[in-house]
Amino acid sequence: MAPAHGPRRARIAFSDSAAKQLENITDASEIHALDRALVVLSVDPDAGEPIPGDTAGPQLRQYTDDIEQVRVLYFVTALRTVVVVAYLEV
Repeated sequence: MAPAHGPRRARIAFSDSAAKQLENITDASEIHALDRALVVLSVDPDAGEPIPGDTAGPQLRQYTDDIEQVRVLYFVTALRTVVVVAYLEV
C-alpha cells in the first residue's frame, strides 16, 4: 500500500521585483529564514493576514515571522495552487 500523502502544496512564484530582491540576498541565514517562511505559505496560503485595500484584484496578504525576521507580501491565485510573492524583507 502506498504511503498517504498530505495535502498538495501551493507552488511559489515571484513577481519581477521580488525576484530582483531575492537575487540580492546572499547571507545563508537570511536565505534559510526566507525558505522557512515560503514553506509555511506553500502549505497554508492563508497563513498571512489580508492587507486592506482595493478588492478589484487578488487579495494582497502579508505574512510576518517575527522570530526569523521575515516579511512577505503575496497573493494567492484563484485555484489556490500558486502563491505569488510580490515583495519580501529579510
